[in-house]
Amino acid sequence: MKRSAVAAAALALALSLPTAAHAAVPSALAAAAAVVPQVLPIGVAVGALPLATEDRTGYQRTSFRHWNAGDIPADGCNTRAEVLLAEAVVYPEIGPGCTLTGGVWWSYYDEREVTPAGALDIDHMVPLAEAWDSGASAWTAARREAYANDQGQPASLVAVTARSNRSKADQDPAEWLPPSADALCRYGAEWTATKLRWGLAVDEAERDRLLDIAAGCGGTDVEFTPAP
Repeated sequence: MKRSAVAAAALALALSLPTAAHAAVPSALAAAAAVVPQVLPIGVAVGALPLATEDRTGYQRTSFRHWNAGDIPADGCNTRAEVLLAEAVVYPEIGPGCTLTGGVWWSYYDEREVTPAGALDIDHMVPLAEAWDSGASAWTAARREAYANDQGQPASLVAVTARSNRSKADQDPAEWLPPSADALCRYGAEWTATKLRWGLAVDEAERDRLLDIAAGCGGTDVEFTPAP
């Protein structure tokens, strides 16, 4: 799909949405609809992302409290460990203090099988600094913590080799893409899904790169659920 066709599809989607005059839906029903998973073709999804200039003023990594007690505080595992358990190809043994022994993981960025758990990083699909630039600077501390520990959408946090994660650092797709060519469509879709889930914007260079990816990824869908 060419970039112009992608833009046209996005415009058609926007025109099909109800106007304020037709949006007299009871608030309870609207709230319920907001958490229904959405599935869009990748080009349309990219076109739905808001465009804005990024600003890193005031960013500190500590503004996002991460690796908290996770989704199941009673299990004794923090968010990092819970993601590792959820993504294990071969399940590890869980010891005292949620120590993980053995286990095997697949790092899709560079198509590598990885063991042990300590050889992996948990990547924020959209890095914390990038999230700050794209709208999270206006959030409450509690919402930034929810973002940094988000297990409500599998694409938000992903176990990958430490090397690939540190190569990526806080770069967006205009600056860094996974070294594996086979990872490109999935990565573009998951980046877009994360930004849509959290209502984050893209800058012009980032949007253009995502549209270029979408043009070569026909048949790829973006699935996301708006964050609570």
